[in-house]
Formats: sequence, C-alpha cells, structure tokens
Amino acid sequence: MSATVDSTEGGPTYDILSNDKVGRYMVASKDLDPGEEILTELPFVVGPKASTYPLCLSCYTPWPPAPDIIPLCTKCHWPVCNETCENAPQHQEHECPVLQASKERFNVKEALEGENPNGLPQLECITPLRLLLASEKFPERWSKEVKDMEAHNKKRSQGTQWKTDDTNIVKFIRERLKLARFSEEAIQTACGILEINSHEIRTSGGYGARALYPIVALMNHSCVSNTSHSVQGDDYRVRLRTTVRVPKNGELLGSYTHSLLPTMLRQEQLLLGKHFQCACPRCSDPTELGTHMSSLKCNKCDNGVVISLDSLDPESSWKCTHCEFSTSGGAVKRVLQIINAEVEAVEAITGDYGPDAIHQRESIVKKYHSVLHPRHSFLTMLRYSLSQLYGRVEEYNLDDLPDIVLEHKVDMCRLLLQVLDAIEPGLTRIRGMTLYELHAPLLFLAKSQWTAGAIDDAGLKSKMTEAANVLKEAATILILEPSESVEGQIAAGARDALNQLEQSIKDL
Repeated sequence: MSATVDSTEGGPTYDILSNDKVGRYMVASKDLDPGEEILTELPFVVGPKASTYPLCLSCYTPWPPAPDIIPLCTKCHWPVCNETCENAPQHQEHECPVLQASKERFNVKEALEGENPNGLPQLECITPLRLLLASEKFPERWSKEVKDMEAHNKKRSQGTQWKTDDTNIVKFIRERLKLARFSEEAIQTACGILEINSHEIRTSGGYGARALYPIVALMNHSCVSNTSHSVQGDDYRVRLRTTVRVPKNGELLGSYTHSLLPTMLRQEQLLLGKHFQCACPRCSDPTELGTHMSSLKCNKCDNGVVISLDSLDPESSWKCTHCEFSTSGGAVKRVLQIINAEVEAVEAITGDYGPDAIHQRESIVKKYHSVLHPRHSFLTMLRYSLSQLYGRVEEYNLDDLPDIVLEHKVDMCRLLLQVLDAIEPGLTRIRGMTLYELHAPLLFLAKSQWTAGAIDDAGLKSKMTEAANVLKEAATILILEPSESVEGQIAAGARDALNQLEQSIKDL
C-alpha cells in the first residue's frame, strides 16, 4: 500500500501547508483549470457507515439479499452475499480471522426482527476494527498519514456518542472480540478519526459506505467548495478534481455537508459531526450569497424577507428587510425542524411509488410556498428531485407531458441553476444533472410550438440550438464522472443524443 497517491501526468498539482489556526491544508501548486485532476488516492480503510443497516461486509449490499436467503460467512458466521464476498480481501483479510478466533457470532435474529432505527449496534465495530487492524498491517502509512489525524477526543468525550461508542465499539472489541491489545483510548481515537475525517462513498452497486482518504481529508471545508471527488473501481480509489478555476496558491476546499441544506442546519450538522463551526463566506452571509436559501417570507408585509441578523449565531434574532417584524432564532429553528421532517419524509418516496412521488413533493412545495423564500433550501431540494421525476414516473412520462408541465419542469431547472451557480458553481455533478434534465423539455416545447405554428423554422432552429448547448454543457460535466456511475452512463447517452441533435439542426 505504498503507492497510495498518484499525482497527474503534468506533475504535482497541490502543496500541503500548515498554520496554527487550521493545521495542515492544501493549496494549488499551479494554476488549475476547471475539471483538472488534482490527485487519485487509495483509501486507508473502507467499511460500513456509522448507524448502518444490515449489510454484506464485503460489497455493502443490503442484507439479506432475499427474505428466504440468509447467507453468512462459513468461517466467521457474519453477513456476506455469497462465496465471492466471503473470500474477498475486504472481509477475509480484516475482521474475519478476528471474528473466527473470538467465536463471536452475528445476531441474525436481532438483524432481521429487531427495531434499530439508529442502525445495528453489532455492526458499529467493523470499520473502527478495520482501521485498528490496518494500523498494524501498514505501520508506515499509518504513522505517516493517519496517526496524527484529528480525532477531537476531548470534545467527543463530552457528548453522548462517546458513551455509545464505548458500549458498542470499545467494550465489544476489547471484551467480546478479545482484542485487549487495543487500549480504550486507541479505539476511541479510531472512532474519532473516522467520524471527523472519513468520506461517505457510493459503491459501484449504488450502496453507501465510508472510506478514509488521508490526503483528501487534509482539505479544509467550505460550504461552497472548489473541488469534487468521485470513487471508482473495486479498490475504491478516489479521484479529486477541480470544479472551477483555482489559481496557484489558492486553497483547495471540499465540503463536509449537504450543499442544499440551509445555514442553520449545516452549522448544526458540522458542529455535531465534525466539531467545528463553519464561518465560510456563505455561512457568514445571512442571504447565503444572495440565494436566500435560509430566508423566510414575511407574513406582516408584502415584499419583506426575514433573515438572520447574525447567521453564525443560532440564537440571533431574525428580522424583516421591509418592516419591523422580528422573531427569535429558536422560533425559526423550530419551524425549520418541522419542515425538514416533512421534506425528508417525502424525499424517501422514490419513483417506484409512481405518481405519488411527484404529488407528495408538490404538496409540500404548495404548503410552504408562502412561508419560505422561492429559492429556500427545502424548496430547492424538492425541485431537484422533481426535476428528475417529471418524465420518468408512471403517468408523467416525457412523451405524455402537456406543455404546461414541460414549462413547469423548465422553470424548476432554471431556478435550480440560479441557486447552483452560487453554491455549486462550475463543473459540479448536481449542475450537470440539472442541465441534463433541462434540455429535454426545451426540445419538446420547441417541437410543440413549431407544430402549433407558434414559431417558424428559424425559431425552431434557435430553440433546438439552445437545447443542444445545454446538453453539451451537461455532457461536458458528467463525462468527468466514473463511466460505471449513473452520471457516467447518462454522459455517454448525452453525447450520443447531442450528435443526433446537432445533425438534426444542420438538416433544418
């Protein structure tokens, strides 16, 4: 595992610097263009996420694969998919020998019948255990890259998660798995390193896991990052690239949170999970860089927008920009929590549920359109999923959508892009997907208007050219994603569609 990081062919693209305020961080060692590769890196460890559902310990597929098929590793009797997963190094060379030696069996009944809304406790130990075992197996890389990573033990020890980890992980590893050679402090440090520094990843099968990339983890956080990462292959190698131009000596920044969340919830998430308060330009601006993703509509006047007087202080008062109305930060937080719960509930309804996936989301948009700013985070989240559902859900296939619904999809995509240009600028995955969703209704509307005689051939050509330009930009962004990913597959289809569209434009 010595050759873990690869720089680009043009030489090193980054430098690692350090200061007293943030510790180590990364800067560009030369001018970097949008989409330029910075590095690729193998993970030090990969494993199940915290609070995970029952899954295969090798490929992270939900387990069991079927109600009447309960596959377990023949050696350690923990969950795997099949013989291939049982013999995969991911499982075989890590926890399997330890589980065999300790004779600690997986509790199948608890996994299948127990109520575990916060995940299956027995699986909490797997990734920390893999990290500890890897520290022994790869001491040079551990010492050079991982050992000194921030674990925030002092801060974590004051929270409830520390006590939970002590029960589910520390005691389990030392007592049940008979690995007393790992001290309580060492195990808690492993938990902290993973909590603070690991990245959630998506496997080739589309399932979630977490991985520790020590070099990528050196990037500081910003709620408007200038990099994007993608994971590919069975070795979970990460590829880090720029999304916008980064000048020489410019800091390389990643994002540790969901970009579509409002400031108050992002701040809460970062403080709870990463143990720091973000003070980036977006968080420091009550208008969120002019997007108003946190702003509320004033119910006391016609044009007022209610914003925080100090967006870095969750207790700060919120005041209308046009009248004297004000309210407390606590009151706003309660409103956001209520709406967030409703949004999370409808976002769990996939297209497999048919038209209800659209109806439920539109219902929430309608319910809160008079409360939230038009570009508020929650409405933006719903528009993003709606933009992908319209055209793909039963009763809402693209060929069947009336012009008014096509126009609705176009409006949603354009509003999304207004927001994304501020918070996810450049060659970002979400911009690429939104552009892709925009091109089709533009084409369908152009054809409909031409058929109805509302536009002539020149007008049709103009509108088709607009759609082609949108599709071209989408393909340019999405082609940067792994070819086996959903986005990569869409990119391949987009390029074929673009060739056909450009030929159709020439033939007009």
